[in-house]
Amino acid sequence: MAGALLVAGTTSDAGKSVLVAGLCRWLARSGVRVAPFKAQNMSNNSFVTLDGGEIGRAQALQAHACGVEPSVRFNPVLLKPGSDRSSQVVVLGKPVGTVSALSYRERKAELFDVVLSSLASLRSEYDVVVCEGAGSPTEINLRATDIANMGLARAAGLPVIVVGDIDRGGVFAHLFGTVALLDAADQALISGFVINKFRGDPALLEPGLRQLRGLTGRDVLGVLPWREELWLDAEDSLSYAADGVVGRPSEPVGAEWLRVAVVRLPRISNATDVEALACEPGVSVRFVTSPAGLADADLVVLPGSKSTVADLAWLRSRGLADAVVAHARRGRPVMGICGGFQMLGRVIVDDVESGSGEAPGLGLLDVEVEFAPEKTLGRPSGHAFGHPATGYEIHHGRVRRNAESPLVTTADGTGEGAVSGPVLGTHWHGLLENDAVRRQALRWAADLAGRSFTPGEVSFAETRAAQVDLLADLVADHLDTRALRALIDDGAPAGLPFLPPGSP
Repeated sequence: MAGALLVAGTTSDAGKSVLVAGLCRWLARSGVRVAPFKAQNMSNNSFVTLDGGEIGRAQALQAHACGVEPSVRFNPVLLKPGSDRSSQVVVLGKPVGTVSALSYRERKAELFDVVLSSLASLRSEYDVVVCEGAGSPTEINLRATDIANMGLARAAGLPVIVVGDIDRGGVFAHLFGTVALLDAADQALISGFVINKFRGDPALLEPGLRQLRGLTGRDVLGVLPWREELWLDAEDSLSYAADGVVGRPSEPVGAEWLRVAVVRLPRISNATDVEALACEPGVSVRFVTSPAGLADADLVVLPGSKSTVADLAWLRSRGLADAVVAHARRGRPVMGICGGFQMLGRVIVDDVESGSGEAPGLGLLDVEVEFAPEKTLGRPSGHAFGHPATGYEIHHGRVRRNAESPLVTTADGTGEGAVSGPVLGTHWHGLLENDAVRRQALRWAADLAGRSFTPGEVSFAETRAAQVDLLADLVADHLDTRALRALIDDGAPAGLPFLPPGSP
């Protein structure tokens, strides 16, 4: 059986996903056949595998770090929240229904079998499997039915390291408390700590590290420094800067900036679509939630949504719908992606996702969309803006009428998406990751906005690869890689001390 390790976190967004990606890349660069694994992910940022399955976007990035094609086995259970109390359940890449938080508990036993089978198959094929936990392993209200953290670690005999984000404050309490509220059998697998996002002189941290070792009997395996250039492939839109800025904007090539306002919908999905825009010099991308945020925008983007009709109603309630329409009526560019594209049309008929029946769209495109029970999942290819393009599709909505010119000519000769004056839309996620397409789209937007803007020569694929390599460098330079390899190969060390009080 292959070696394995589970990376848990003191909180959501503590750094589990990026640490797993860094560990995967570090191992892959050493010639190790490695695969990522996340038993259960809750995210509306997802990706489509070559065989038409849907997995968390983070696991697609981790697969890239491993140098392997994404597989549904890397994320066997994906929960996609459609409201505060319900989520679509995706099992081995395919949607199997919608559950409430309480009803989901009843399904966990059968899903755990899928999880363990997927992990076992990966461990039979790869040298190492690096697993990512979900949320915190010490959610004591959920421990009895846990399939992603200590429940998985116990069932599969996985050593666990816990990562804490020092930038949030209170990291020593987080790390200590994470262990101290687990029962003895769970604690026996917690094998070490990693501190993430440290800024400053490491010498100032050393006394705390020594005390944590003394209190817990577990080593701090390293301290990862803050690196501001690490921002791609955020797990969700809330991971972006507090001011809504996406990425680290760099100076324009030409004379002027191009300002992009992305509406942060309540159930936004695949927010990462706009990250490719933020990689371009001179492009300022910002998430907005009010009409004031559109006032000085050159390009407005309506992104994907897991709850299209509900988010469209929210747009109207906030005055954003009128602001988007006014922006387009002034001849300024508007782009809709997936759910955002559906909102731009005349009519949405939804008896599937919301059950609301027919709802009027914004009327900026002569397009009608009807939701189907079966989800469209695919990795299409074609041409957009005169350049080769690839993307991926994840949607229930299907175009039943389109009187506009297509945005994309697909490989089978049919059209996809729509363009009408300053408004365009597409169901394709990832379209803007095609460098030539993105540059031409930016030229289109700049011309309509009256901006003297020149795109750069950024390769999005190389930018992503550089970030993954940086993660691997941080692992190699700042973590005790010898101790990590020992945990992967040999499991949790025997005799780790119990920290009271233990599980309540």
